[in-house]
Amino acid sequence: MENQNQLLTPSDFINITNQTFDMTYSYVVIEGEVDSFKINQGKFVFFNLKDEESSLGCFMMRFNLHIPIEDGMKIRIKAHPKITSWGKFSLTVESLAPVGEGTIKKSFEKLKAQLEAEGLFNVEHKKPVPLWPKKVAVVSSKEAAGYGDFMRLADDLTFGVEFDLYHVQVQGFVAPEMIEKAISRVNNEDNYDALVLIRGGGSTDDLAVFNDERVVRAIYKSEIPVVTGIGHEIDVTLADLVSDQRGATPSHVASLLFPDKKFIKDDLTRKMEDLKIYINDSIDDNINLIEDNLFDVKDILNQKIDDKINFMENKISVLNGYNPYSILKKGYAILRGEIEKNSVIDIETDNYKIKAKVEEYDKK
Repeated sequence: MENQNQLLTPSDFINITNQTFDMTYSYVVIEGEVDSFKINQGKFVFFNLKDEESSLGCFMMRFNLHIPIEDGMKIRIKAHPKITSWGKFSLTVESLAPVGEGTIKKSFEKLKAQLEAEGLFNVEHKKPVPLWPKKVAVVSSKEAAGYGDFMRLADDLTFGVEFDLYHVQVQGFVAPEMIEKAISRVNNEDNYDALVLIRGGGSTDDLAVFNDERVVRAIYKSEIPVVTGIGHEIDVTLADLVSDQRGATPSHVASLLFPDKKFIKDDLTRKMEDLKIYINDSIDDNINLIEDNLFDVKDILNQKIDDKINFMENKISVLNGYNPYSILKKGYAILRGEIEKNSVIDIETDNYKIKAKVEEYDKK
């Protein structure tokens, strides 16, 4: 006889099964090849994850898709298994990452082209990184060898600099979100001179975290200058391309931010010599300019003096024309006294003063 306790409705069975999944497999990590990838209504992502023998249906929201994927790519997903209300098994994908050099390269190029078209890598968006910053935020894993390399060299090169570590994972599913949030927290502090994002060497899969769109956009939005030191010199990530300055390695980042003291001394000496030459040249140029201007002023003053002399000579000539003594030199005479018979008058010529008696005169 059938046990009544075993009798379930389809909904009951689906609920019990999903509860079992939640308790047994709260999430699973599966690796496979993308097949039948599509996005519906711009927000619902569907694809299959397959291997040589099997295929699993996957679903995720578009806002959780932070790397470009397409059919044929090999990816690793973190997902919750469940049975849908219409009885279909599906994996609800929380996050995913590319796997293998070929897939990572293809995903890298697709996202790079998209972000490049948006202008995220343009030089005009890059902020100047201060020389010898006084307070530095370091976004890295405290266990990472790259973090240790950076701090050892920074301690040798610096004095009086404050370093704050924002501990994050630098590989794995949760790493991009942790890095994104750490960069945001650093910017909310608003008192750092520079932000350093570093990770030591690793495989192509390990470094794929720094090609995640969340990390790239967080660096782009940072108000604080970001310097990256990820992997080795040959490793170039999208995080490097969007950063304000890239170091080839974590140690190289330290030498970029804090140049050797001897280098600074030599650089200052060189700049002082350049300044001295500039000042001397400026003084010589100004002296020459002043001398040229003095010659011009002298010429102007001489001309004005000549003009004044000519003006005065003309005035004197006119005045001389009215001077009675000038008239005497021309043979004329001046008579002073009453003109009447037997009166005595004075006569003045150019050379003589004469007294004379009027004997006779006629009116004109």
